[in-house]
Amino acid sequence: QVQLVESGGGLVQTGGSLRLSCAASGSIFSNNAMGWYRQAPGKQREFVAGIQSNGYTAYADSVKGRFTMFRDNGKNTVWLQMNSLKPEDTAVYYCNLGLGRTIATMPSDHWGQGTQVTVSS
Repeated sequence: QVQLVESGGGLVQTGGSLRLSCAASGSIFSNNAMGWYRQAPGKQREFVAGIQSNGYTAYADSVKGRFTMFRDNGKNTVWLQMNSLKPEDTAVYYCNLGLGRTIATMPSDHWGQGTQVTVSS
């Protein structure tokens, strides 16, 4: 059984930074792609960033240049460094574990519990 545990959310002012982390455990492949999604109130869950086992990353246009995702394969952990935060970044952020090595295998049914990020104006 896969477990994903996120941490690092909180309240920050516009222009501030936060770093989210997601640790994966259980019956997983250490080289699976992992990603971050977010869901704002009244909106659908959307892709934010993803990283493949080879380090290739992809980002939503809305966060390019501001967010950076990186991973430690040995620790089955990924991080999302969020800089220059905006009020529109306010959402619950969820970690997802892909079914294979590539970002195309996300999202799977393997979700974390979510962590709230609130950006005040």
